[in-house]
Amino acid sequence: MIEREIFLTAEGLEKIENELDELKTVRRREVAERIKQALAFGDISENSEYDEAKNEQAQMEERIAKLESMLRNAIVIEDDDISVESVSVGSKVTLKDIEFDEEVEYTIVGSAEADPYEGKISNESPVGSALIGGEVGDIVDVQVPDGIVKFEIISIGR
Repeated sequence: MIEREIFLTAEGLEKIENELDELKTVRRREVAERIKQALAFGDISENSEYDEAKNEQAQMEERIAKLESMLRNAIVIEDDDISVESVSVGSKVTLKDIEFDEEVEYTIVGSAEADPYEGKISNESPVGSALIGGEVGDIVDVQVPDGIVKFEIISIGR
């Protein structure tokens, strides 16, 4: 499997490291204890508690492997690396939706960190990729399922 670079802000890196630490130190122990308790019930061929605990263990180990891979391939974007001249990963961008005359603010992050509900959009998303390289005053066209949305870049920050 080809592993690709993962762009992370310092905040995103910390969040992934904390999740990984929690999974390895706390959750592994909890799941192992559940498996041990389920084994105490005897015959595992019809033991739903055992099956459920083993499935949870497999999902958790898969998540651990994914997080470790992300950290191995992480490119951390430090605040000093973020330009305020043009939009890049890590930029906080204020946009004006030209059609609705509304302002929105997004932080451009790598796909692993994206959370639209927190205003964090991926550099690979339609809006994120359209904004990359843009400068204050630029009007960018974003292809969406309903057509094209036009945004004006109002400000770029860190």
